[in-house]
Amino acid sequence: MALPKPTKTLTLSESSYLVEVLKGMVLTMGHVIKNIFDQDRFRTIEYPDVRKPMTARYRGAHRLMLRPDGGVKCVACMCCPTVCPANCITIVAGEAENDPAEKFPVSFDIDMLRCIYCGFCVEACPKDAIRMDTRIYEINAYTRQDMVHSKAYMVNLMDGLKPEAGAAYRADHAIKPHGHTPDEPPVA
Repeated sequence: MALPKPTKTLTLSESSYLVEVLKGMVLTMGHVIKNIFDQDRFRTIEYPDVRKPMTARYRGAHRLMLRPDGGVKCVACMCCPTVCPANCITIVAGEAENDPAEKFPVSFDIDMLRCIYCGFCVEACPKDAIRMDTRIYEINAYTRQDMVHSKAYMVNLMDGLKPEAGAAYRADHAIKPHGHTPDEPPVA
């Protein structure tokens, strides 16, 4: 089926789009003049001296919560690796020596290069063992292996300094942080 042909013919000014181009230029010049005289709208944050304030709902780096006795709250129920859409969480479970019915994570690793910060792991955890309320958005490292956060890293994350990262952020990179060796296979 053929489309109907337009019945109205365009005038010379309409066919050259001169009026529309001039309207666009007036609008653009209005924005330029407004930005020149109202520069207080453009706030520059002098990072890293001044940090950007984070909202209360911001999801930062993961941290593991501790029980009052000092143990990790995680019972290795495997809910968080099951619900994780990026498959970045790896847990190896072990049994407690004094109570064989109780499990705990022997290792708990999160590959931060694969994590999409969805928060599903936090919502799925029945014991409130993992949280993303650290407000830490500076998650960086020199190597891929350093971006795999271990259980010890996530437990000590809120102590005011990043554990393991201090050894990785030095001039001599010959010594790797504990648990990350060149012959170690990548996290799947």
